[in-house]
Amino acid sequence: MRADRLVSLILLLRRRGRMTADQLANELEVSSRTVLRDIDALSSAGVPVYADRGRHGGYSLLPGFRTELTGLNHDEALALFTAGAGRAGTVFGLSAPLASAMRKVVDALPDGHRTSLDDAAARFLVEPEIDLLSRRAIPEHVAETVMNEVRAAVLTGRRLRFDYAAPGVPRGRRTVDPIGLVTVRGRSYLLAIKAGEDRTYRLSRILSAAVLPDAAERPAQVDLDRIWAERTARFLSEDHIAVDVRVRSSRRDELLDAARAVRSEENAENDWVRLDVAFEDLRHASWAVWQLGSDAEVLAPETLRIELRDRALRLVTRYSGPTPEV
Repeated sequence: MRADRLVSLILLLRRRGRMTADQLANELEVSSRTVLRDIDALSSAGVPVYADRGRHGGYSLLPGFRTELTGLNHDEALALFTAGAGRAGTVFGLSAPLASAMRKVVDALPDGHRTSLDDAAARFLVEPEIDLLSRRAIPEHVAETVMNEVRAAVLTGRRLRFDYAAPGVPRGRRTVDPIGLVTVRGRSYLLAIKAGEDRTYRLSRILSAAVLPDAAERPAQVDLDRIWAERTARFLSEDHIAVDVRVRSSRRDELLDAARAVRSEENAENDWVRLDVAFEDLRHASWAVWQLGSDAEVLAPETLRIELRDRALRLVTRYSGPTPEV
């Protein structure tokens, strides 16, 4: 909304001082022409914003001008900054609102607190993209249009219709009563009810979505922690194959990306980890572990060890003889 953008523009100028129209446009994700119109609107409303002409010019506020927002102390503001650090702003498509909120938080603090907050926030790093083993975290992509519709349905309590494409299942259309949204390790899920049954959907698999006018049939109060724990336990108890496997730490994420679920994890000797993971079936488990070669070893079940051994023997037999003539 334009009103929110005007407030953000004022807060940007208060925090950074002189800024060009291009810089403001980049921060606010609008065109430079829109910024110029907003500045004219602020000037007409009596906000003391003025232009410095020339090569190093830009737009500034008169010294001493500020908006008023009270009630936040330094540690409260620091807590908000920490919670919103790293990739947190991308969760559920709220990066732009988060940036706007952070500007308002900073502007609410006294001048001395703002300086110390900048230094404190710079010393906290939450969920960086790369860990100590140089493994890059790749969050799933969810289309903005899909996220906006799903989020609106959850918050307004309306039914949601969407097209869904899950592996091994024909693409189909679902109509559900949304309960809430959960994000875990870069993956986001919609918890919903469909025809009276609990359902969980990966947002990255929703191709298109639309909020319906009908009110969702769902409990008035919700405990997402409890619901997620119950659905996780139920998922792990379903008819999957459980695999006890050792894998090199550098290949851990590859195996987890292929698994349906992780039951437990613990460090093993040297640079290995031991995982208890679930796969769809024996064929799925064999394929996933085979990709890792000698960087993984199945400890159980014995049926999977035999399957991998027989597969390796067939490969040895194939290549043990002379090269065939073509």
